[in-house]
Amino acid sequence: MFRFFENLVDPFAPFDEKTPPKALWPYLRSQYGPFRKLMIWMALTGVLVAMVETGLIFYTGRVIDLMNASEAQTFWSAHGFELLFAALFILFLRPLSIALNRLFLEQAFAGNMQAQVMWRSHKHLLGQSLGFFQSDFAGRLANRVMQLRVAVEDLTYMFFEGIWYALTYVAAALLILSQMDVRLAMPLAIWVVAYGLYVRSVARKVALASEKLSDTRSLVTGRIVDSYSNIESVKLFAHGGNEETYALSAIKRFRIRFLQFVRLMTKMSFGLNMLNGALIVGVLGMAVWLWTRGEVSVGQVAAASALTVRLNGMSGWIMWLTIRMFEQMGVIREGLQSVAVPHDVVDAPAAPALKVSDGRIEFRDVSHHYGRDSGGLDHVSLNIPPAQKVGLIGRSGAGKSSLVNLLLRFRDVEQGEILIDGQNVAHVTQDSLRGAIGMVTQDSSLLHRSVRDNILYGRPDASEDQMIAAAKRAEAHEFILDLSDPHGRTGYDAQVGERGVKLSGGQRQRIAIARVILKNAPVLVLDEATSALDSEVEAAIQQTLYGVMEGKTVIAIAHRLSTIAQMDRIIVLDQGRVVEDGPHEALLAKNGIYAGLWHRQSGGFLGLDT
Repeated sequence: MFRFFENLVDPFAPFDEKTPPKALWPYLRSQYGPFRKLMIWMALTGVLVAMVETGLIFYTGRVIDLMNASEAQTFWSAHGFELLFAALFILFLRPLSIALNRLFLEQAFAGNMQAQVMWRSHKHLLGQSLGFFQSDFAGRLANRVMQLRVAVEDLTYMFFEGIWYALTYVAAALLILSQMDVRLAMPLAIWVVAYGLYVRSVARKVALASEKLSDTRSLVTGRIVDSYSNIESVKLFAHGGNEETYALSAIKRFRIRFLQFVRLMTKMSFGLNMLNGALIVGVLGMAVWLWTRGEVSVGQVAAASALTVRLNGMSGWIMWLTIRMFEQMGVIREGLQSVAVPHDVVDAPAAPALKVSDGRIEFRDVSHHYGRDSGGLDHVSLNIPPAQKVGLIGRSGAGKSSLVNLLLRFRDVEQGEILIDGQNVAHVTQDSLRGAIGMVTQDSSLLHRSVRDNILYGRPDASEDQMIAAAKRAEAHEFILDLSDPHGRTGYDAQVGERGVKLSGGQRQRIAIARVILKNAPVLVLDEATSALDSEVEAAIQQTLYGVMEGKTVIAIAHRLSTIAQMDRIIVLDQGRVVEDGPHEALLAKNGIYAGLWHRQSGGFLGLDT
């Protein structure tokens, strides 16, 4: 039975993957799409439950009147069948109606809505450019995704479980009191209007305070996670005190926002109790006055009293639910600041996959200044023939990383175009482009998964033998066999820790190299690929890399010039422009920038400030 209701909606079904709406209600409508039919059933069963509950109170008054009008000796014979039917209803039909409502609310809606919001938000964020993630805390982004899925589900659940139920209950109570005597319903009607206006005024303030509180909560999470993620640097530089201060300033801001929020809660409680007092006095006072005039029965007074006391108890709950709903609206608005951001690097409509035949790379008059007037690349034109090995050097900020990032389309060029085998990289799918390029960076971070998972990231369909062969070529197989983690997993099954922190820098680099070897892409980019290795291992890996380079188009960035001296061609960048281009010997003979760097380097290493 549970599985039937849980499968009424598929939260992972295909959907329109355009940028989520930035505004609250359009965003909610986009999430509610698959749940529309379900929400009708949630509403109908909510009405049923509210009618059953108010009817039960009304029938209690009837029982009192029946007892008042009957002799004890003849009570059961006169009304036994009716009371038996009422007992069966209370024992069986009432629980069934409530259970049906809960199945729709909890099994069909709650779990599926949380999963859908989380999945869609995460899927959209994964499509963002590298620059998007570089401009924000990973912790804050994750916090917003996790808060958003709870907020959307909570907001809707509370409406149907509380507000919708309460509206039906009040409507039924008004109907019952009107049938007794219309004057009994008047105090309740006045209270409903006053209560609604009061809740509306408080809720607006709460929504604003909640959005600010949620934003501050995300800031605290972002700063704390940033410290934990970089704990090695914190310890290395003995900056524990600075990190405490950094987090403390955000926590103090959170405390101020939270106190502002709870002040509203306290004010709300006082006003609510004043309104509830007026409700009790109004309805019960009117009921007792009408009874003294003989216009209502004792049972009707009892029913009116029970309805009023029940509403008195419900009013605080309804107010709390309403405030929580507006609070969640603030959380959603805050989350949409990240989730509803359009992708700045997107595939062209109906973009084909990149087809690499030779591996020729062309940069045609490429400029990219990151939206500024200078920096980055300035009118760079390069033609890299198929299978050519190119070394790329230049001082820090010369544009080396910009060139590679634009080739991988982590950003779109501001001017010019980049082509691989005659295909503009902006006109093919990003996945096919990056699938054709293998890259090893200076600081290759690993996923917090097993060694096997990290190597197979290069080619998930590779066999065990192929994976091990790649690890051996990367000089990684021997140390992998000696690995173990706190959970007893060993070798290729051992977990490497977040970003691979349980491994040394050289071990991480060798696993990253094994991953690229396994990928076997036709274009290879090496960004200081061996900088984290000791000399003995580096020599072995360099020979491996030379073997891996065979038949591939290669761009290798290095500060240690000896590692690229054997390249077919060396390109020197300075201030975003190509200033020298040629093989090692020709550039030395030219006696220009490259020759000067070569002669001044110490141990083959290019000083950044040279």
